[in-house]
Amino acid sequence: MNTVIIKYNAGNIRSVLFALERIGVQAVVTDEPGQIRSADRVIFPGVGEASTAMQYLRERELDKLIVSLQQPVLGICLGMQLLCAGSEENDTSCLGVFTGVQVKKFTTGDPLVKIPQIGWNSVYNLQSALFNQVEENAYCYFVHSYYAEANKFSIASTDYTRPYSSALHWKNFYGVQFHPEKSAKAGEQILKNFLLL
Repeated sequence: MNTVIIKYNAGNIRSVLFALERIGVQAVVTDEPGQIRSADRVIFPGVGEASTAMQYLRERELDKLIVSLQQPVLGICLGMQLLCAGSEENDTSCLGVFTGVQVKKFTTGDPLVKIPQIGWNSVYNLQSALFNQVEENAYCYFVHSYYAEANKFSIASTDYTRPYSSALHWKNFYGVQFHPEKSAKAGEQILKNFLLL
């Protein structure tokens, strides 16, 4: 199987590459359109800021390429947020795969609740083959200040200051807010499941 990780100006790509290697998959990191288009599976990871990431994608016309893909695509963290319609982070227009879904900044009046959310949290309401053999309320690893509201594309939820979508699905596009590459056994299973979709 030919698996590609989209290369762009957002961190955490190496840890995804190493996580795939741990399950026996040699992925290619590339921003070359032909390689991305011909891949069997495409992973769109990211840690960073939405507007600069979108600017990079648009300058290289990767924005048009990503939305045109027909094979299974997995957005991770910022990658998932960029698949939504827009983000409050610097008022960014995103790729619009998950139509109408807005990414919002966590707010809280509780000084004990830290933003960004950093650490382990449970994922529930699992509703996709992406979560085969993953237990309800499994713990996954999160690092984020922005979240996707609950919406019609939701296939998993998590609570932090409010319930929100921790995974999304539409057609061949999947997104997870957490980092499967850092989520131990549950994350490894999710990556394996994605490769079987």
